[in-house]
Amino acid sequence: MSKSLSAVCKLCRREGEKLYLKGERCFTPKCAFEKRSFAPGQHGRTAGRGGKGMGTGRTSDFARQLRAKQKARRIYGVMERQFRRYYDTAITRRGLTGLNLLQILESRLDNIVFRLGFSSSRAQARLLVTHGHFTVNGRRTDVPSMLLSEGDVITVREGSSKLFYFKELGDYAEKRTSPSWLNRDIKNMSGTIARMPERAEIDGSLDEQLIVEYYSRR
Repeated sequence: MSKSLSAVCKLCRREGEKLYLKGERCFTPKCAFEKRSFAPGQHGRTAGRGGKGMGTGRTSDFARQLRAKQKARRIYGVMERQFRRYYDTAITRRGLTGLNLLQILESRLDNIVFRLGFSSSRAQARLLVTHGHFTVNGRRTDVPSMLLSEGDVITVREGSSKLFYFKELGDYAEKRTSPSWLNRDIKNMSGTIARMPERAEIDGSLDEQLIVEYYSRR
């Protein structure tokens, strides 16, 4: 399983906004973005947020499309080849390609664990899943990229529920709001996918139309 080795705070700085990739730390003064919001690299300070100051002309359509795609990839922690596969799958489904793509990303197991409030970030969720702490429909899985469907049930594995992290998880999860398309049972440390999310229930800062345009021109 490939993964990005880039410092996650640099990814936020490159996009010119907080992507909340470090969970709770992003809400504290320790967040590196608060101190260095300019883009990384030798031209970062002169470029300003998002690296837009490196030229005097307006940002090209291709640049905006690329940034939209990169932002979505980084938020969900997906590598380029896998992201392209998701796009190819989205094309084959009925409905809007952009919405289909976002729903595919939201249906990843690591994202579901994060949305249920069982982790503080998607990166932590991937680690928990990789270590086999969750079951899907009663079967243990260690594949963070596993795509789930309506009716699937995610549960903290019985053996893992005795660990300190999961014993304290209930209080933490109570403070997190779970989206309406998921049914969460904090007492039993489980969640069920009631339906696929609607567009209004997915990150509004993502521009799926620009992503579609990016891949359509290739």
